[in-house]
Amino acid sequence: MENHVRTRRAALGLTQAELAERVGVSRQTVISIERGRFDPSLPLAFRLSALLGASIEELFVPADHDVRTDPL
Repeated sequence: MENHVRTRRAALGLTQAELAERVGVSRQTVISIERGRFDPSLPLAFRLSALLGASIEELFVPADHDVRTDPL
């Protein structure tokens, strides 16, 4: 999953440590999310969305291979 967390965080002038503290995770978690190594839980995605002023859909974009297109 691709994301725009780093861009939004930087635009707000927040450090990784500040963002982590405000959403209740470690700085290492923020780093992992920004690098695409970790997909946040839904509650964390909602907290990031609220703090960064963007919808979840604006922050997190599924990679092409993550999107299922065939019917269930």
